[in-house]
Amino acid sequence: MYFLYFYDLKFRNKKQHNRLKRKFYYHLHKLEPVDTFFKTKSVLMVPRKYEKLLDNFFHTFRKDIEVYKAKTKYVEEL
Repeated sequence: MYFLYFYDLKFRNKKQHNRLKRKFYYHLHKLEPVDTFFKTKSVLMVPRKYEKLLDNFFHTFRKDIEVYKAKTKYVEEL
């Protein structure tokens, strides 16, 4: 089972956008199993064992992002 996280950064101006984006992706890359994540522009797919890790990560940015989580067994690339 995998979890898909759909997220969108919220910002009011370009300066805030650049600061938030830099901070968010810096901390995302510091997470332990970076190579196990399937990443696109605003979607992460992680195995079940990393659910709590990502939940805690997104919780720290809860004021600055909008995030949704979905359970899935597989994902197909078209």
